[in-house]
Amino acid sequence: MRFSSVKIENSPALMLKGMEGSTLDVWAAHGEGRAYFPDDDVFNSVLKSRLVPVKYCDDDGKPTEVYPFNVNGSPLGVAAICSPDGRHLAMMPHPERCFLMWQYPWYPTSWNVDKKGPSPWLRMFQNAREWCS
Repeated sequence: MRFSSVKIENSPALMLKGMEGSTLDVWAAHGEGRAYFPDDDVFNSVLKSRLVPVKYCDDDGKPTEVYPFNVNGSPLGVAAICSPDGRHLAMMPHPERCFLMWQYPWYPTSWNVDKKGPSPWLRMFQNAREWCS
């Protein structure tokens, strides 16, 4: 299990609404979760349609394929994919494992947050609840 950084991209993903542009850390715990696109045309279409809402990134916030930043070598740092209408999100890292600050092994002191409070990932789950209401 590794705590990796991801960048939230502009996309139709309903669960990530309002999180665009954020760089957040998230637990990654998978050995088989590498995104694979056997057809370059399909992959390019997915990218062009902004259906890759989350990408593994390096310390500068740039998408990367380099380990340890990208834990599984997914192309262009793909960490999630969504449907064109934004209702479906398939995500390889595990934000459910760090939606509270005490689940973070480290965060900048500049965040000045309550260790017992919510992490920025809680927004994702609030967005899902809001959409279902």
